[in-house]
Amino acid sequence: MNSTPQGRPGARRDTGFWFSTSNVVAAELAAARGFGYAVLDLEHGAFDQSGLDLFIPLCRALGLRVMAKVLGPQAEAIQQALDFGADAVIVPHILGIEHARAVCAHASYPPRGDRSYAAGRIVGYGKPPAGFFTAENQRVLCLPMIESAQALADVERILALDTVDGLFVGPTDLALSRGRSEYVFNADDQRDIERIASAARVAGKPWVLPAWSPAERSFAAAHGASWTVVLDERGAFVSGLDAFLDRLEQERAA
Repeated sequence: MNSTPQGRPGARRDTGFWFSTSNVVAAELAAARGFGYAVLDLEHGAFDQSGLDLFIPLCRALGLRVMAKVLGPQAEAIQQALDFGADAVIVPHILGIEHARAVCAHASYPPRGDRSYAAGRIVGYGKPPAGFFTAENQRVLCLPMIESAQALADVERILALDTVDGLFVGPTDLALSRGRSEYVFNADDQRDIERIASAARVAGKPWVLPAWSPAERSFAAAHGASWTVVLDERGAFVSGLDAFLDRLEQERAA
């Protein structure tokens, strides 16, 4: 008997689920319900190397595309996630064009970049086949985060880099960096994100928005976001608990 939860019809493959831990059950449920990709928050989450080494191939086996938000803008962090099999790296703390130029090169093999090669999962634990390095450069996406005032100022130049395949918006840090006390998706926040969307459209490259609210999701759709992250494992758990407790109160009041 197949005990795997059945997916919902019409699910969006451009919709992402945010993971802060290597939660196997959450990955199975997200994949079965039609989520297209998993964002793994290695920067703020509770992943260790052993868990990540197992969780990335699990997600991919379930049909989830894996975007790893790496620990920081360092070669080791980027290369480790890619060696474990991630389909894309989301690179935080990009400061501007020159920083992006140096950091994003770590996600591509020469001559495009300076990624270091290590045999293992990505070559089936054997020798790299003919054309592997070119194919891997084409397969992997490098998505620097636009989450600082300096990165926003340089967004068009960052997108023009050959080693940049698209952008991932960090709306809260961007708002703080721009001198606002918080991110509330107000007119100022929207103008900043709209500039990112416009630059991506002109460059012909994708952009990604964490879109937790209906207003953010509507904005993302209207401005051509390629992917949106709409739910995280803790939020799903809290929402489920709240919905059940609301039903329980209704039952008791009936």
